[in-house]
Amino acid sequence: MASHEMDARKERILRAIIDDYIQTAMPVGSRTISRKYETSLSSATIRNEMSDLEELGYLAQPHVSAGRVPSLKAYRLYVDELLGGTLPQNPQARAFFSQRVRQMEDVITSAAQAISEFTRYTAVVMMPKQLDLRVSTLQLVPMPRGAALLVIVTDTGAIRDTVIHVSESLDGDALYAISRMLTERLQGRTLQEVQEMLGAYSRQMGGDAQVLQGIAELAAQMARQSATDTVTVGGSHNILNYPEYSDVEKARAFLSVLEEKEKLMALFSGPDEAFSVRIGPEMGMPEMADCSVVTASYQVGRGHHGYVGVIGPTRMPYGSVLSALSAIGGALSEMLGE
Repeated sequence: MASHEMDARKERILRAIIDDYIQTAMPVGSRTISRKYETSLSSATIRNEMSDLEELGYLAQPHVSAGRVPSLKAYRLYVDELLGGTLPQNPQARAFFSQRVRQMEDVITSAAQAISEFTRYTAVVMMPKQLDLRVSTLQLVPMPRGAALLVIVTDTGAIRDTVIHVSESLDGDALYAISRMLTERLQGRTLQEVQEMLGAYSRQMGGDAQVLQGIAELAAQMARQSATDTVTVGGSHNILNYPEYSDVEKARAFLSVLEEKEKLMALFSGPDEAFSVRIGPEMGMPEMADCSVVTASYQVGRGHHGYVGVIGPTRMPYGSVLSALSAIGGALSEMLGE
């Protein structure tokens, strides 16, 4: 008489079914499991175990055929086992990400693109609020006709630049001297403090007030941008490559969610966790009932955490996705900390 409780054999068979379904998106039969995974067990024995797993709520039978597909309950068990163990290293993901991102100026945008390219899923990167961004360096680069390129770098690695007007009497050496003086005085100060301090310096610098005004305006712009969370999406249409989303209405509903930043932000809300996996209805979005979202955190500056994640079908290979995001999160933490 078959056992209706989860045991080691049932767990092995369930894992095999999930692994096969992830690869093929086709219902899995007992002969497939017997031939590819559990060669020591007969098809009849595996059929009995699959019947028990169906009664336990881990498998579903979409058609009259003998093939089964994993349920959301099965994926949850699968993911919880992965999160309870040690994730394998993924140097390929880290190398791909680092090479791809360093070729582009905008780290966050290129991060989303790189993650989507590597995983073949839709990628989401969240940059957190950074209310205490601090100036690391400030540089004025001479340009023709009384102009200079102002570059501000913060302690998180964020770089912003703008062209400002300066006195035509200021040559490269003078601009370098001003850059050094301002960096010494403003280094380690928050953007808010920089704006307040520039008023006092304007009296000392006389005719160079244009320089200070340009710095104040750029600092104010950076402060406004850093006061809100930002979400960047890469590979929006990758989901269309999977048979689950061949239905036009289902695909349209999925893509509409990606355009609503507030809904995307909700996927990243919750406790500060190194990893998070939400499967189907756990996301609380009907449009994503057949999807899962996997996220990993990364560090930005002083105690701030952002998140990288992928959205894909519930049958995604959670182990490889988690290890890839772990590697990518580590690489992104290093880049933004340099």
